[in-house]
Amino acid sequence: MVNIEQIIKDSIDVKSLIINDKEFIGRIQRAADICIESLKAGGKIHFCGNGGSAADAQHLAAELSGRFYYDRPPLNAEALHVNSSYLTAVANDYSFDVIYSRMLQCSAKEGDVLIGISTSGNSTNIMNAIDVAKSLGVKVIGMTGETGGMMAGQCDVLLNVPSNCTPRIQEAHIMIGHIVCEIIESSIFPR
Repeated sequence: MVNIEQIIKDSIDVKSLIINDKEFIGRIQRAADICIESLKAGGKIHFCGNGGSAADAQHLAAELSGRFYYDRPPLNAEALHVNSSYLTAVANDYSFDVIYSRMLQCSAKEGDVLIGISTSGNSTNIMNAIDVAKSLGVKVIGMTGETGGMMAGQCDVLLNVPSNCTPRIQEAHIMIGHIVCEIIESSIFPR
């Protein structure tokens, strides 16, 4: 039987670990600062993920390109998977492993930011995107689970949530993403 109270407690526990880790809090701020620097210089924030992480990528891109807390001009942010014709063509003609890296080759430029979201940190298509991003001079922010997987050591900033439970990691990812969006919005468009 599912213990609802325990699930909520587990989610709170992961967030308590984050709030009590000053170094992690500093990495969240650094991730926001990298995005702010890019956007102020005319850059773009590219998001990518698979499954629930793709949903988070699209959600966070919309918070920036639409609005978050208040009306203001749009910010240049996009989830790389939103063009379904492109995605299915490239996955079919080449490989699912290159769907994001190939899109970055034509849409990213030096000074942009890639935010790769993977609970395991081991998604091949995310790793390929990171490789292309680095070759283009694009800063990389990774959002993963506890170990960071293969993404550990490959990102300019790694936000590795202290959990190995996929739903708890995803809950923390959206919290962290919202914090980053709020910092970006309030910094670029102060009220």
